[in-house]
Amino acid sequence: MTRRAVLASALASLAAACSPLAALNALGPRDRGAGRIARDLPYGDDPRQRFDLYAPRDRSRPLPVIVFFYGGGWDSGSRDHYGWAAQALAAQGFLVALPDYRVVPQVRFPAFVEDAAAATARVAAVAREHGGDPDRLGVAGHSAGAHLALMITLDRRYMAAVDQSGLIRAAAGLAGPYEFLPFNVPASVNAFGRAPDPTLTQPVTFARADAPPIWLGHGTADVVVHAEDTEILRDRLHALGAPVEAKLYEGLNHADLIATFSPLFRRKAPVLADVSDFFRRTLG
Repeated sequence: MTRRAVLASALASLAAACSPLAALNALGPRDRGAGRIARDLPYGDDPRQRFDLYAPRDRSRPLPVIVFFYGGGWDSGSRDHYGWAAQALAAQGFLVALPDYRVVPQVRFPAFVEDAAAATARVAAVAREHGGDPDRLGVAGHSAGAHLALMITLDRRYMAAVDQSGLIRAAAGLAGPYEFLPFNVPASVNAFGRAPDPTLTQPVTFARADAPPIWLGHGTADVVVHAEDTEILRDRLHALGAPVEAKLYEGLNHADLIATFSPLFRRKAPVLADVSDFFRRTLG
């Protein structure tokens, strides 16, 4: 049995007891060209309002900055499980921030979106001392994290509330929920069911012609968040004349979109390369 097959088998066994994406953090191979350079940096007083920073070994010139939000249905997740993904993105030449944020049942909408905005603002404030250029900052996320990234990109109120209007220069969403009314699954009911105006929870509501460049990716085999969400947001932005790109990956499911960041599954689809290329073109 090859090393790859042995590792895949171990990941499958561990996945039975915990998230397969967390298993990648525990057992999967890492990109050697980058690593974590800071941890537990605060952006608020709550224990979950902390972030880690990842960077490539070569920081001889200021790096574009990406704030990456993991998924978890707005009720779970930990940056301790996604270091491999941040490290993969950092190895492509970015300073990458990986924040935690408060989740259900501790909070409900809009608190976790407010956390995303606060984290992004704080990352910008410390980027220069860690080799980053806050004038070239983008946000990205997977699943619920993509919802956070697109909400703070499109709904101007969140970044304005932290005095950072115009900070976000580009955004990427992987397998994100952008138009999911009515709330008909426990995750969305628990996170958003008390919102006075449900339309204000949806990224598609805030599509605008002057949005920064946006990249959307989705797997055609995703049954957790259907690819229709990406198509709806893409079409709405396109109709308004906003700069948007979208790519559907044939046969990939919900977890695949971020799992392909791992060297173990990278040959499955060029998601990491596509996201990295987008940010290089838009952040310079």
